[in-house]
Amino acid sequence: MAKKKTMSSILLTIIGFLSVLIIIVPLLVVFLGSFKDAPEAQAFNLALPSSWHFDNYKVVVQKGNMGQAFINSMIITVVVTLFVIVAGSLNAFVVSRKKSRYTSFVYYLFLLGMISPIQIVTTYGLLQMLHLTGTFVGVICVEIALQLPWTIFTLSGFIKSVPKELDEAAYIDGASPMTMFFKIIFPLLKPIMATVVVTTAMGAWNEFMVPLYFFNSSSKWTMPLTVYNFFGQYSSNWNYVFADLVLTALPITILYLICQKHVVGTTAGAVKG
Repeated sequence: MAKKKTMSSILLTIIGFLSVLIIIVPLLVVFLGSFKDAPEAQAFNLALPSSWHFDNYKVVVQKGNMGQAFINSMIITVVVTLFVIVAGSLNAFVVSRKKSRYTSFVYYLFLLGMISPIQIVTTYGLLQMLHLTGTFVGVICVEIALQLPWTIFTLSGFIKSVPKELDEAAYIDGASPMTMFFKIIFPLLKPIMATVVVTTAMGAWNEFMVPLYFFNSSSKWTMPLTVYNFFGQYSSNWNYVFADLVLTALPITILYLICQKHVVGTTAGAVKG
């Protein structure tokens, strides 16, 4: 029996090691390639650069309009994340605490949003009716709609683990529903909130299709779209493309490293509604 456990442990270790290599090796190729010249970068290997070309990043920033793209991405990511946190937690609280046909319908409607693909044509038509095509507001609204279902699903499962006696005690003390939620329930969501912040910010930052289809000007493009644009112009210069990829991934990587100690699993959101 002990021998079987040892073999299983070794097998799992090997699988885990190979899985890590599958992820780490491409990242190292990109990172090292961003400091190479064009011929060396096209080799796609793990060799160190013969000479380190830090000026690759200067070229990317100057020619790729990275400064404006960074600001655009930050605006969209921050607004989407803040709105999703507030609206998602409020919605999750209502559907978790108030049991009725209406709240159950709303809950399952949000769950449907997790599996339904975005309909580009109809969404574009709706934004056109609202005069929001090509605007930050329109793109932000679409991205909020994409991010909310998962957030509500996750937070509602977590809120169900919070004793209802806390709500009753707050009501007895004369607290309004909003006061009770933000002063009692919301602080208790800190363990899962870091996960929501990271996943929502990653989703908004890395979103490619929505800005591509719904922005009508390259001046409003986000960081991922600069990679798309840069690759089209410098497809033979992989060192520049790699540098662009590193700069695009860097902010969200820093956010994850800051929040990783607080990120928890999402099984709390898997509670049956």
